Formats: sequence, structure tokens, C-alpha cells
Amino acid sequence: MAKFKTPLLDQLESGPWPSFVTDMKEMAKTKEEVNDLLGLLELSYKDKVGHWKHGGIVGVFGYGGGVIGRYTDRPDLFPGVEAFHTLRVNQPSSKFYTTEYLRKLCDIWEKHGSGMTNMHGSTGDIILLGCKTDELEPTFYDLTHDLGTDLGGSGSVLRSPACCIGKARCEFSCLDTQLLCHGITNEYQDELHRPAFPYKFKFKISGCANDCVASIARADCSIIGTWKDDIRIDQEAVRAYVAGEFAPDGGAFSGRDWGPFDITKEVVDLCPTRCMNWDGKNLKINNRECNRCMHCINVMPRALKVGLEQGATILVGGKAPILEGAQLSTLVIPFMEMQPPFDEFKAFVDKMWDWWMEEGRNRERIGELIQRKGMQEFIEVTEIKAVPQMIDHPRENPYIFWKEEEVEGGFTRDIHKYRKEHTI
Repeated sequence: MAKFKTPLLDQLESGPWPSFVTDMKEMAKTKEEVNDLLGLLELSYKDKVGHWKHGGIVGVFGYGGGVIGRYTDRPDLFPGVEAFHTLRVNQPSSKFYTTEYLRKLCDIWEKHGSGMTNMHGSTGDIILLGCKTDELEPTFYDLTHDLGTDLGGSGSVLRSPACCIGKARCEFSCLDTQLLCHGITNEYQDELHRPAFPYKFKFKISGCANDCVASIARADCSIIGTWKDDIRIDQEAVRAYVAGEFAPDGGAFSGRDWGPFDITKEVVDLCPTRCMNWDGKNLKINNRECNRCMHCINVMPRALKVGLEQGATILVGGKAPILEGAQLSTLVIPFMEMQPPFDEFKAFVDKMWDWWMEEGRNRERIGELIQRKGMQEFIEVTEIKAVPQMIDHPRENPYIFWKEEEVEGGFTRDIHKYRKEHTI
């Protein structure tokens, strides 16, 4: 029986969609803390303010991240949620689960916590909601020993790397996203669990330019699968699309009524670099001008395929803050071969992190540091080659300053010497 009356929460059950309130009421029959949580949430709706407070740092032994402290400011009314901490559990790559894994996870959480989960948080972690302070260590022990999994990241650490489903099921993927995600997670365990950064850092990995994990908008380092050679074309399949034999964009999957398919209107004219031409019989692509946006491949997947010389594009600096607005990642490396053990990528990451930890201010993401210090300094410290895609807008300063070591034969030094000798 419900401990509190919740008329405001009850309204959330009246809509056409399943409500979390219904689930919470069911769990409240056996979990006293969930009963108190319903009462606290009702009070928050009534007062129009969240009744939670910061209560200091809490965690498990040896880790600086993975646990987020939660305390209510009304323990007098709701003692069951006086301490109601959140644990982040590192998700398996692409969120592939077995039923055995999920059952064990639920058993552990039913034993030690509220039983409430969030599948998944925005970082990708499994979120376990509602743990008392004295149950943190037992929960952590069971997660690591019985389930063989680990906590994710929270605070000024590397957050849990996340990836799309990759080559496991997607024909467009140019990258083994799961292998890379698993490798990064294992490589950077210290950075994941022990805060050492100015602020948080996120890797997100997409197998192709469709970017199903939205890495460009949400990741400090976006890794996106791509290819260097030509798009593969099946001209007979192209003609079949034009003739209406194949439904564009996967047919029913797109949810759109295309009508008679017009390849010029739907593909050629929508190419951002205008690198395509349809002569009525064959589709021609100037691959040197193609920017790998994949629109044509998405529309005609039976006719067009990604190239075979595959790797990844690396972008840096994306974030999605609430107050200042989104900042998209900037392209820094157009193509990198991504073969295990990914030494070239790890060397780039080490240089990037060394600079950020040396120059970054407190709570300054790496994209904000690049804005403050300039892209030129970033590419110098990471020793990567400048490309036109790094330029945000044309330069505003009409002066160009050369470094002496950059000019062949010491030209700058000779000019200074000449001016000094001939100054009246």
C-alpha cells in the first residue's frame, strides 16, 4: 500500500505511454526507499524545486569516479532516501547483453539497492539508482567478482567509451567499433577511475559517417569510420532503383512515401560537393571530390557500397552543455588506419592529453581550450598536419608571422640583420 498520496505523479500515468510512476509504485511494495522516493518526487512537483543536495564526495575504495553522491534535503520526511547514491556501471561495447548477464545484474541490484535502473545514461553507462552509503562496497564487490564488470566514469575523468553496433550488424561500418571501444576502455583504466583531468573527456566511436552515436555533438574525441578509395557502384542496381524495382532508403524502414524515384532530385542534386552525374544509364562519381557524407549510399544501399580501404576520421572538441550551447567536433585527422593495437591513435591521444592537463583550466573541456589557445597550438603539440577542414572561418588578422625555424635558410634572420645594419 502506498505510503504517500501522489496526485501530481498520478497524472503522469494518464497519458498514452507507459509511465515510470507505475513501475515505481510496483517496486514500492517491497522497497521502502522507493516509497519514500515517490513522496519526495511528489513534494518536488508541488514545490517546483528539486529536493536534493550535494553532500560531499562518496565512492568505493581506490576509485575517484563511478559513484555520484545523492542526498535529500528532507531526511526528516523521507529517511529512506537520506542517502540515495547513483552508480555508473560500464556497459559492454554496443550494449550487447546476454539474458544471464542482465539477470545477474538485476539480482545484485535487488540485493543491495533500490532495484531501479536507467538503461542507459547519456554517457552510455548502466545507471543504478539509489544505493545507501554502506552498500556501495558490497555492490562493487559483487559487480566485479560475480558479474565480471566494472564501474564507469564520473567526475573529471575519462568517461566510459561508447560505440555504435559497428561491423557486428551494420554493412556500412568501416571500423571495428567494438574492438576499438574495448581496447580504449582497457588501455585507459587509470584515466577512467582516478580523476586527473581538468574536466571530463569522452570518446565516442561511430562506424561510418551516419554517426549513430552522435559523436560529433557529444564527444571530446569523435572517431568515425571512413574509407580512402572509391565508392563501389553496381550500375544494374542503380538502374533498378530508377526503374522502381527497389525501394529507396530501405523501403518501409524510412517511413517515407517516395513516390516515383527521381535519382537526379533525390541523389545527384543533393550531393554536397556536386561530384555525381546521371546520364540516364550510368551513375558516375568523381571520388576525389566526394566528402563521404553517405547520403547516396543511404538512399540506394543495394547499388552503392563504402570503399574497401577503410580507417577512421578523428575529430576533437565536441560537447553539448546546457548553458552555453553545443559545440561540434573539429576535424583534425582526415584519415587514420585503425588496426589493433591502435598505437598511432594512442600516441595522438597521449600528446593531446598532456597538453590539456598542462594548459587546461579547471572545468575546461578540451574543445574550449582549443578555442582559447587556438587550433594552431593544438596541431603543433599533437604533431599533426594542418588541413583546410580545420578552419572555422577566414582569418581576420591581415598579418602573417613566421617563426625563424620555419623559413628555409634563415631568411627571417637575414632580414632582421639587414634592417639593423641599414637603419639610420
